[in-house]
Amino acid sequence: MQVIIMHSRLTQAKSVTLSSTHLLVFLAVFLLLALLASFSLIGLFSRFADSESAWVKNILPQAMLVSSAGSLSGNDRYVKENLAAMAVKIGEMQAQLIRLDALGERVQGLAGVKPEEFNFKELPGRGGAEVLTDLPKSDLNLQDFQASLDSLSKELNYRSDYLNVVESKLMSFKLQAKLLPTIVPVNVGYNASTFGRRLDPFSGRTAFHEGLDFSAPTGTPIVAAAGGVVVSAEYHPEFGNMLEIDHGGDMLTRYAHASKLLAKVGDIVKRGQHIANIGSTGRSTGAHLHFEVRIKGVPQNPHKFLNAGSNGGDVSKLAATAP
Repeated sequence: MQVIIMHSRLTQAKSVTLSSTHLLVFLAVFLLLALLASFSLIGLFSRFADSESAWVKNILPQAMLVSSAGSLSGNDRYVKENLAAMAVKIGEMQAQLIRLDALGERVQGLAGVKPEEFNFKELPGRGGAEVLTDLPKSDLNLQDFQASLDSLSKELNYRSDYLNVVESKLMSFKLQAKLLPTIVPVNVGYNASTFGRRLDPFSGRTAFHEGLDFSAPTGTPIVAAAGGVVVSAEYHPEFGNMLEIDHGGDMLTRYAHASKLLAKVGDIVKRGQHIANIGSTGRSTGAHLHFEVRIKGVPQNPHKFLNAGSNGGDVSKLAATAP
């Protein structure tokens, strides 16, 4: 290889001839210098390896270190605030569960469910086979946990509202049942005449009997078949000393032919309360009680009410049997 050298100070160009030997020498020198530089850098790195903090401070800008520390502090503060909020939420849910347990026990008692059949204080049994799926698994993060708590809180509020409605309905049924005439108004005696068509004891003709006749000695106590308000306590030409009780829902009971009335108009009487005594006043052939049940003024067969009360049947639907 021939190299021509030209310069302004030279009067003429000079040429230098490089052989393959010269090129090999130059290449060897270059490789040697590269190796020396590599060993120098390795020594420099090993000298700073024992001082990690000094290395980080020297390499990373100070602004980046401050930003990283601030970010960690912000994350810690965010986690603590969310944990505090979730702790409050869990406390509220525990209070709701205690209230639901008490409400559930009240509803259980109203519905007649035995404690051994459904115990609110015990966790329900659960189980089943483990089914493996190909769905990806992921850990529950803070946002998912917060969303689960919010959803559970809404479900607790819904269950509480629902149980309150059920309790109100059951209370209404209980009160309605207490206002239905299901107690026999006379504890002694016998049924002398039934509800429906019969021969009239005075005329001998077929007539419709709108109640039941309970035959018993004069002075035998008459009790209210259900609770209600006395709306009539007077002498009637046919029924004699008569007393009527309003039970609500357009339902009324009538007690006739009494020898003495113990309740007066406006009195609030309880189920089973002594309200009059048996007699034979008015259109009567002997001492007895004429007992009627009327719904919207229409006479009903008292037997269906009295039988429901004696047999422990469902009396809540009897008020809807009027034509």
